[in-house]
Amino acid sequence: MALSAAVLPGLAACQAPARAETVTSVAPAASVAKEARAPQVAVLAGGCFWGMEAVFSHIKGVRSVVSGFAGGSKATAHYERVSDGDTGHAESVRITYDPQVIRYDQLLQVFFSVASDPTQLNRQGPDSGTQYRNAIVPLNGEQARVARAYLDQLKAANPWKRPIVTAIEPDRDFFPAEDYHQDFALKNPDHPYIRYWDVPKVAAVKRTFPGLWKPTFTAN
Repeated sequence: MALSAAVLPGLAACQAPARAETVTSVAPAASVAKEARAPQVAVLAGGCFWGMEAVFSHIKGVRSVVSGFAGGSKATAHYERVSDGDTGHAESVRITYDPQVIRYDQLLQVFFSVASDPTQLNRQGPDSGTQYRNAIVPLNGEQARVARAYLDQLKAANPWKRPIVTAIEPDRDFFPAEDYHQDFALKNPDHPYIRYWDVPKVAAVKRTFPGLWKPTFTAN
């Protein structure tokens, strides 16, 4: 049964029906991430975090994907407040991954190809506002190096034929969203937004990255 704002409070911004974005399969990063063997963490923002979480939860080597907020203060890291669009926060995901299975640069390739459209300024699909901006938040120097190099590479090639507006933003801490947002696609597969927007993205991961795809959803 599809959930609604009457069932879960404050979901209006994420639940507008929409069509899936066009997938743009981008080239692998020329600069490969050199990471420690221990589990690593990445933070990415690319529109409604339900879809971002759904996409990266189907990637091999990903151990956890948490929906949350990045860019603002702890005091305003609440869905209802972030939805006002003036907190500095972006809906984001925190991805914990095994670099021996999936590298940071490969996560960025999935991010640019399937998870979000880097040419949409302060919006993704039906969702508009600064909280839906497209951004990479490096958590260390190596991630910053790889992100800058890959962004330069994509801007030079520009397969979208439109200006790329993805920003590289400083790490101002990450704050998990409310519990009802976590594993949302897994728990609510018949929700209209999930069915018409995010299910096609997940299918695109399987089609575009068969070597990285895993059929099970990495639940938190």
